[in-house]
Amino acid sequence: DQIYALYPRKIERAARTFVSGFPGDVLYAVKANPHPSLLNILWDEGVRRFDVASIREMDLVRSLFPTAQMFLMHPIKSRATIKHAYSLGVRDFAFDHDDELQKIIDCTGESSDLTLHLRLALPKGEAVMPLSGKFGADFDSAVTLLKSARSVASKLGLCFHVGSQCLVVESYDSSITYARRIVDAANIKIDSIDVGGGFPVAYPDMPITPMVDYFDAIQASLRKHSFQDLKILGEPGRALCAEGGATLARVELRKGADLYLNDGTYGSLFDAGQFAWKFPVTLHRNRPPTPSANTIGFRFFGPTCDSADTMNGPFHLPADACEGDWIEIGHLGAYGQTLATQFNGFHSQHTVILLGE
Repeated sequence: DQIYALYPRKIERAARTFVSGFPGDVLYAVKANPHPSLLNILWDEGVRRFDVASIREMDLVRSLFPTAQMFLMHPIKSRATIKHAYSLGVRDFAFDHDDELQKIIDCTGESSDLTLHLRLALPKGEAVMPLSGKFGADFDSAVTLLKSARSVASKLGLCFHVGSQCLVVESYDSSITYARRIVDAANIKIDSIDVGGGFPVAYPDMPITPMVDYFDAIQASLRKHSFQDLKILGEPGRALCAEGGATLARVELRKGADLYLNDGTYGSLFDAGQFAWKFPVTLHRNRPPTPSANTIGFRFFGPTCDSADTMNGPFHLPADACEGDWIEIGHLGAYGQTLATQFNGFHSQHTVILLGE
């Protein structure tokens, strides 16, 4: 079986960056990686708030951290999910449609203690993985919904998402500017603004700006648009856990520049196949000869019978990579193991904690 690895030191370092530097409250997006060991590391580093989307995520967080504050920021939820969340003490709910707003009101017994977060549909941005199209209220709808929600919400806020792996720092300023226009058009007082996720990680061929530049840009934009006195929230997922996880996959066969691995797109390498994502890779060999100093770009195939189980890369590894070698694929702490399926019987339950770097 393939092996999943967690690097606690890297996770700790990322958490400290956000807890000490982000200009507001940090909500960890549990969907990125719900492994209990990772969640415990984040808790130990001061993360006390969690963005949850499902009953299972809520139950997991509550079982680990009875005092954690949970935010149900998925804009579309079943009635059962809303009721369960409220029973667990969740009071923060996102919505992007009047019918969803009514569901929240109905399923919480017309409660007067709700904090409602209106999800905005942003104009298409420049993130590597845009998230526009599925969620969010457009400008006119947002103005109407703010007015409707103000009378039923104890506290009212706006939230948005600039897109996953946002490499353009200015995207946060343009999104906050857009939020200001909506607030002005509605002429409604809000209590919070949630700048969402999108904070990036450096992958091969994808250098990033230092995270402090993102924090400074957000803070400057909040001041510029007179939002600095509101409660500020952020929802990092990838940036907190990506570098802290890896997959160790074994080479089962080599055909030229193609390596057939025991993990693939139905496992932890979904992003590598679906979005042509490149990941840092290292070859491990515990037998002679020492791996070649020369490298070439390989294509990966996963272990299933499905021809779609393909990862084009290229992934640069020693030119003599062969059967029996192990490939460590890094930065899979986010959307790696958490996306793995049991398709075709190829899956693993093995996670190891590596205390070094």
